[in-house]
Amino acid sequence: MEAKTLGSATPRKPVLSVSARKIKDNAADWHNLILKWETLNDAGFATANNIANTKISLLRAYGMYFVPTPVSSRSDDKIELESSSPAFDENAEQRPREYSKELEALCEELQATLDGLTKIQVKMEKLSSTTKGVCELENYHYGQDSKRPLLFHTWPTAHFYEASRQLSDMYGAELLLKRTIVEELAHTTDHDLTLTYLSLWLHQPYVQSNSKLLLESMLLETGHRAL
Repeated sequence: MEAKTLGSATPRKPVLSVSARKIKDNAADWHNLILKWETLNDAGFATANNIANTKISLLRAYGMYFVPTPVSSRSDDKIELESSSPAFDENAEQRPREYSKELEALCEELQATLDGLTKIQVKMEKLSSTTKGVCELENYHYGQDSKRPLLFHTWPTAHFYEASRQLSDMYGAELLLKRTIVEELAHTTDHDLTLTYLSLWLHQPYVQSNSKLLLESMLLETGHRAL
């Protein structure tokens, strides 16, 4: 039997530095957190839609109706509320309300969804903070030296922080909007405003179109996606 020499061993992949490993792990965490966010966002929209329709049923019980929006003016056919009749009177808020266990349960469910989104956004902030820490460590080590080795392929370390900060800011702003929707949705008696709340929840205006590009670029740069 031939003796195996050290030179015949299969070469190992280079071991990532501590900083590179941290950034690579952060990129994977970003991917997982955004997937969880989208799952909760979809569940929250379903709950918000149920709240809106339950509220219409309560208004009907007291002769208070939403002003219908013509179908032709609706931009999103995914958002549907029960059909309604003429506008409610101006003294509607002064009338006694029927206590609705169903509406209360739905509001608690939507609040729980918001709490889940809040926890995700806090973790996003931490990812941004730890990436900033890696940048500060690199600045301390290299000082004013502009010739710094790249941790991966083409991105300087600061670019990872910029991408993380942008994503964190987007989802932070979106969370504030969702908090307002949760606070107001069950109390509004205006049909068009209700549709607006539902549309805002579904389409997430603060999560900009380049968010997917930022995420995919991080995954590609760190090796989670094949070049």
